[in-house]
Amino acid sequence: METVIVVHGGAGAWDMASNRFAEALVACTTAAAAGQAVLLQGGSALEAVETAVRLLEDAPALDAGRGSYLNAVGDIEMDALIMDGRTLDLGAVGAVRCIQNPITLARRVMTDSEHAFLVGPGAEAFAESVGIPRCKLADLLAGEELAAYEALRQRSDYQTAEIFTQPGAMGDTVGAVAVDQAGNLAAATSTGGTRKKLPGRVGDSPLPGCGGYADNWTGAVSATGHGEALLRVMISKRVCDFIAGGLSAQRACEAALQVLEERVNGVGGLIAIDTRGRIGAAYNTTAMPHAFARGEQPVETAH
Repeated sequence: METVIVVHGGAGAWDMASNRFAEALVACTTAAAAGQAVLLQGGSALEAVETAVRLLEDAPALDAGRGSYLNAVGDIEMDALIMDGRTLDLGAVGAVRCIQNPITLARRVMTDSEHAFLVGPGAEAFAESVGIPRCKLADLLAGEELAAYEALRQRSDYQTAEIFTQPGAMGDTVGAVAVDQAGNLAAATSTGGTRKKLPGRVGDSPLPGCGGYADNWTGAVSATGHGEALLRVMISKRVCDFIAGGLSAQRACEAALQVLEERVNGVGGLIAIDTRGRIGAAYNTTAMPHAFARGEQPVETAH
C-alpha cells in the first residue's frame, strides 16, 4: 500500500504573517519528511507518528514539549497519546512534568507496562524506571511564554478558551497520523495544554477517542482545539464512526467539526487518514498549520 503521513501544528488564532507561523510550517514539513522516511524504509505507522511528533515537540513555536504553555502556577504539565490501529493498543500520559518528549513516554507506557494510561508523579516515576531522562522547566520554556504568564497572572477574568480567538495566538496541540506499507494505521497527539489551566487539568489530547484514535477498520485521527469541547463529543472516534458509515476522511473530518460546532459551540481542528489512504483535514479556527506526504512524493504544506 502507498504510505501516507499527515502532521499538524495545532489549530488556533495564528497570525499567518508572523515568524512563529512560518516556523510552525517548517516544523510540520520537517516532521512529515521524517515520518515519510520511516515509512519508505519499511517502518511501521506507529514508528512514523512517534518520530514525527517528537520533532513537533522539539519545535519551540508549537504547544507541545518545548514551547508548552505555563499553567496557573507557572508550571508546565503535558499530555500525550499514541495508538496502534492494528491492535488497538495505546499508551497515554497526563499532567507530566519535565519530560522533553511525552509522546515517547506514552509509547513506553504502551510497550513496557501492563497499563494504558499513567498520570502525574506516577508517570514521571515510570519514565525514570525505563530510562527516559528528566529535563528542567527552563528547557521547556520558549519565546515569550514567561512574559505572557506574568501578564495573565494579573487577569482574574481570563478564560483558557481565549487562546483560540486572541489575535496572533499560536495553536494548541500537535499530532500525526500515518498508514504504512502493510496498511496499518497509527495516530499520535501531544500537547502542553492551554495557558493558565489549573494544575492537574487534563484535556482531550491523551484520551482515546477524543484527542486521537486509530483503527485499521476505519481510520486514524488526531485532534486539536479547545479540549473541554472536543472531549464532550469524543471527536476523534466520531470521525472514525463517520468513516465506517461510508464517508471519506475529508468528509468525516468536516462532519465531526460540524457536530463540534452545533452541539457544544466548540473550536478546533482534525487530521485523518482512512483505510484507503485518503487524507482529511478540517478546522474552524484562523489556521491549522499542517503537512502531508504520499509515498515518495514531496511533502506538501497547508494551513
